[in-house]
Amino acid sequence: MRIRILWEGKTKNAHLRALQQDLAGRIEHFTRVSLEELPPLRGAGQGRKPGLSSPERALLEKLRGATKVLVDERGREQTSKEFAEWLGQEALRGTRELAFLVGGPEGFSATFRQQADVLLALSRLTLTRDWARTLLLEQIYRGFTILRGFPYPR
Repeated sequence: MRIRILWEGKTKNAHLRALQQDLAGRIEHFTRVSLEELPPLRGAGQGRKPGLSSPERALLEKLRGATKVLVDERGREQTSKEFAEWLGQEALRGTRELAFLVGGPEGFSATFRQQADVLLALSRLTLTRDWARTLLLEQIYRGFTILRGFPYPR
């Protein structure tokens, strides 16, 4: 199973960027992972008319065939163990690619959210994009360590 993590914009904080790269390297011990920075998805999100913007349509086309996991405050919250079990089930189902998407400050449009296979909430707290990205990577790594019985999650 391959994991792609796509997010709008660049991580500005150098320390968080380094931590993201470190966590991606750790995830590589379990599965292939790629981090992809997207250009701003102008016209997406709350302040626009209904329907998909052109950048959102292009992104959906790019992710055709992947299981799309949208990180969204409206999503389902899970414990780390539940998330790990879900990752394991996706692997058992033969999922070839999981694509995690983290939007920009305006988020994704309602129409784009409807195209997601899974809506995942990282927390009920409001997180900056940079922290949400880092937390997502840490939870993916934690999920794999739980599945393999490593001591890291304790």
